[in-house]
Amino acid sequence: MSDPAVVALEATTKVYPGGVHALREVSLTIRRGEMVAIVGPSGSGKSTLMHLMGTLDRPTSGRVRLLGHDVATLPDQGLSAVRAHWIGFVFQRFYLTAHLSALDNVATALLYDGTPPRRRRRLARTALERVGLGHRLTHRPHELSGGECQRVAIARAIAGRPALLLADEPTGNLDSTASAGIVDILTDLHREGSTIAMITHNTELADAMPRRVEILDGQVLSDTGTPVRTSEVAP
Repeated sequence: MSDPAVVALEATTKVYPGGVHALREVSLTIRRGEMVAIVGPSGSGKSTLMHLMGTLDRPTSGRVRLLGHDVATLPDQGLSAVRAHWIGFVFQRFYLTAHLSALDNVATALLYDGTPPRRRRRLARTALERVGLGHRLTHRPHELSGGECQRVAIARAIAGRPALLLADEPTGNLDSTASAGIVDILTDLHREGSTIAMITHNTELADAMPRRVEILDGQVLSDTGTPVRTSEVAP
C-alpha cells in the first residue's frame, strides 16, 4: 500500500462489560492531511471512537489500522511506541504539570520517544512558537490563561510531529474568545498538512470543519466525506 490511510476502522464494534454497545460495526477512514470533526451527543460513542483511534482501547471485534498496521497484532509495548511516535493527544483538561514551565511541559512529553535532551528543548520551543507562545516559554500553568494552557497542550501534542492529532473537546473548558483562538490554531495546523480528528459536541463548530462525521447510538449517522443513507443505520 503506497499511501495507506492514517487511521482506518473496519466494521469496528466495542462492547463494555454488562453488554453496553458503545460502537456498532463502525467503518471510518481518515487520510493524510484531512481535518475531521466527529460530533454527537453524550453517550453517542464518539469518545470511544477516539480511544480506539488513539490505541487507548482495543475493539471487541473489527479492525483498527494505523498507517496500514493492524494495531491488534501489536503487544502493549508496541502500542506505547505507536502512541509516542505517531499520535498526538489534546484533551479538554490540559493535563499540564503545575511546577514545570511551558517549555518543560512540552519537552518532557518527548522523553517517551527517545529524543535527546537538547533536541527535546529545541522541538518544544519550535512547537510553542508555532502556537503563538514563544514569549511565554518560562511561564508555569498558573501564570497562563485557559486558552494559553490549551495552546501549551497543543504544542506538546505536535512537538514530535505525529502522523495523527486527536483532539477531544479541545474548546470545552474555554470561553468563546479562547475557543476561537484554539480553532484557528488547529485550522492553521491543518493548512500546513497536519491530519486532525476533533471530537466535539458543538455542532456549529463541527459544521465549519472540512469534514463532519456524526455519531449516534454507536453508529455513523452521517459523514460528509462518505455520506451514509439513513436506511443503512439500524434503529
